[in-house]
Amino acid sequence: MKYPNRLIEEGEQDARIVKAIQKKLMELHIGDLQGTGVYGKKTVNAVKLFQATHMDQNGNALEIDGKIGSLTWAALFGIENIVVTDAAPNVLLTETLKVAITQLGIMENPPGSNKGPEVNAYLASVGLPPGLFWCAAFVYWCFDKAAANVGKNNPLVKTGHVMTHWNKTAGKKITTAEAVDKPSLIKPGHIFILNTGGSAGHTGIVEKVEGGIIHTIEGNSNNSGSRNGIGVFRLQRKIAKINRGFIEYK
Repeated sequence: MKYPNRLIEEGEQDARIVKAIQKKLMELHIGDLQGTGVYGKKTVNAVKLFQATHMDQNGNALEIDGKIGSLTWAALFGIENIVVTDAAPNVLLTETLKVAITQLGIMENPPGSNKGPEVNAYLASVGLPPGLFWCAAFVYWCFDKAAANVGKNNPLVKTGHVMTHWNKTAGKKITTAEAVDKPSLIKPGHIFILNTGGSAGHTGIVEKVEGGIIHTIEGNSNNSGSRNGIGVFRLQRKIAKINRGFIEYK
């Protein structure tokens, strides 16, 4: 059964969906359920038990909350029942991804310096000198090149500071809560914003959406998703862990 692209939780009104969930849980001998089509306390507890004993598609623990988002749905019904979105919604975002992909593998020189020919160019695009954190500058640089390629103005805030971008953007904001409830809101080419404490943050570009998982291209990161890494990497993150939200530009 295909994921309905929204959060399923206690009080769900679509009995067909609830019965399918209950039937699958009963097949797994999880919970004391009768397939009533009512998402009540028994179903909540059964879902929590399932979440406590199963992993998501990447082998990570599921959140034990009794709610069925895309990650729990994939674990329950199979990853093939999750919608994968890999096409950007407009020309600018499509071109931005093309530009970002050409930068994969770019590394600082020397590693850990926040410097190097390409890194210096990213920082210069927002008026900053070499040696500073550069994830937001990388995103701006990619959009700047893409906008020039398609004959548009760059719509991003010209800043190397992640939270300034979030606070001052004229783009469409999508909150984490909205994205968790409906992952289909997030599209390739969107920008994710993470607050890492105080005024600090990390950012990157969404390349593909796979249920509750986003595939990203990030500058100033590494294989573990650092906010001060050594290069441009492809990574995966849970939508629920993007604690500020996403920005869409047209």
